[in-house]
Amino acid sequence: MPIMSLSSVPARLTLLALLSATTFYCLYKSRRLKNLKFSLNPKTSSSTSSRKGKLFFISQTGTSKALARRLFDLLTSNNFEFELLDPKDYEPEDLPKETLVLVIASTWEDGQAPANAKFFTNWLAESADDFRVGSLLLSQCKFAVFGVGSRAYGATFNAVARDMAKRMRGLGAAEILPVWEGDVDEGDMDEVFDAWSGKIVKFLKGGLVENGGVLANGVDSESDVESVEETDEEDNGESDIVDLEDIAGKAPSKRSAKVPETNGTSNGKKNMVTPVIRASLEKQGYKIIGSHSGVKICRWTKSQLRGRGGCYKHSFYGIESHRCMEATPSLACANKCVFCWRHHTNPVGKSWQWNMDDPLEIVNSAIDQHTKMIKQMKGVPGVTMERLMEGLSPRHCALSLVGEPIMYPEINTLVDELHHRRISTFLVTNAQFPEKIKMLNPITQLYVSVDAGTKESLKAIDRPLFGDFWERFLDSLTSLKDKHQRTVYRLTLVKGWNTEDIEAYYNLFAIGKPDFVEIKGVTYCGSSATSKLTMENVPWHADVKAFSEALAQRSQGEYEVACEHVHSCCVLLAKTDKFKINGQWFTWIDYEKFHDLVASGKPFDSKDYMAATPSWAVYGADEGGFDPEQLRYKKERHHRVKPNQ
Repeated sequence: MPIMSLSSVPARLTLLALLSATTFYCLYKSRRLKNLKFSLNPKTSSSTSSRKGKLFFISQTGTSKALARRLFDLLTSNNFEFELLDPKDYEPEDLPKETLVLVIASTWEDGQAPANAKFFTNWLAESADDFRVGSLLLSQCKFAVFGVGSRAYGATFNAVARDMAKRMRGLGAAEILPVWEGDVDEGDMDEVFDAWSGKIVKFLKGGLVENGGVLANGVDSESDVESVEETDEEDNGESDIVDLEDIAGKAPSKRSAKVPETNGTSNGKKNMVTPVIRASLEKQGYKIIGSHSGVKICRWTKSQLRGRGGCYKHSFYGIESHRCMEATPSLACANKCVFCWRHHTNPVGKSWQWNMDDPLEIVNSAIDQHTKMIKQMKGVPGVTMERLMEGLSPRHCALSLVGEPIMYPEINTLVDELHHRRISTFLVTNAQFPEKIKMLNPITQLYVSVDAGTKESLKAIDRPLFGDFWERFLDSLTSLKDKHQRTVYRLTLVKGWNTEDIEAYYNLFAIGKPDFVEIKGVTYCGSSATSKLTMENVPWHADVKAFSEALAQRSQGEYEVACEHVHSCCVLLAKTDKFKINGQWFTWIDYEKFHDLVASGKPFDSKDYMAATPSWAVYGADEGGFDPEQLRYKKERHHRVKPNQ
């Protein structure tokens, strides 16, 4: 008996402790639930209502910040007090004290939050996953999240906004509205955001969140969620198509599903160039051809028409800049490069699913639009009648205006038509469509953009849409090796991003074995919400020369520095065993010979149509790549002198 009584004491104590803990938990839960119901009533206590609402912007390029500022102004004009906050300046531990939180959240690389919200979102995720925190930490808080992203990135589209809403719900916060998702590449971002903002204001003026998610203003948020799912199903076949400057978005409402109709469709397919994109590009000087092509006169074309010098391709390869037409049969691209000189005003996409125009019509229209722009140069100082007449008969076509030319399904037919008219072709591809490179007919000179030497750098600089971008990049270089005509790696140096990867770049030489390597400093095109580049990222010509010489030296004589164009901050490396004969460089092109070779239908390679490089274009020449037959014109610059620090 004593033994039994002793053994029963711990059992009784354990049972007593368990009952006490259960009773305490039930009382705690009951009190928290009472507080939760109380917090959902707009007639909250004076101490709670006196705390300002918080409006957070999670932003990388500035879009979310601009939208948050717009909402802040709207709230202020309606006499609602909010604090506009950058998450990096906020202590997440204070979140349980908040009663109303609004978030404008963008998604960055791999579905992660931008740098300014890393700590904030990590804290939220850790708290939601920590069983010790409990599910009522944010029970006094009401919230709404608006996501800003790009559907072109697939599964990670608005991942940050969705995850934040999920975490906050898991911590007991009450959602005013389900997550609304803005797409910067499709639809109407402004319209969607304004609609969401309007519902927020209506709620603040007396809306209630109830068990069905129904607001007092009669908006059923459950039906909103359903409409998002329905719209996703409808758009499933075109999820990789993006109209970037359409400044788009998708609201969780059935009404918003009608927005894409303005983009223009026929036979179930979209036109690549929507009215908004057309207006934006035309404002920049583009002449839009049909539904997906464009042409624009280059400043170097104007320059050589005036006798003021040609572009670097004139110095390196002997093209006549005043007879060069810059065009593209596809305004769409599969990258969003940080140095995009079009500020991402062109569409983006992974495959061709748009209406397609006839290649012959594209060529005819391109030449027609180009010659019209040339005619406008008549009477401009320096333009002679002889050069003007030459300019009206283009002899070269740079298929590098914008976008990805080889995405166009009829690219071979288009190139053949240009060659038939004895117009040479310089085609640039961004190395994301290796199968297209393999299928290409002979090109006068085929370029591949090599914007970085490593996978990490390429991802950061090109911001590709494809998940397997690196494999596609390497396969594109491999495909280049099998081409018999002239091939070029084009390197764009961005100071602070890719100017130190000499060894990595050299390792890529063996894959594609290009005839030439063009190395050019990035061109600063002004500020943009899509790029953080500044003049600090633009290398000097001396920097480009140093990089080029180091790369040539690393190749141990396989490549040497052949030409330079100081004005363009550009240097050319060339294969010595093919293009340096008895100490003389042969980087120029015999264009008439090329057209004869194409017309013959017989196999030929890059050696068959090379021509001697003039002395003024050779690296180290006093002329610095400027044609001495042209008149050098230097603009007077009147920069404001900064006061001494």
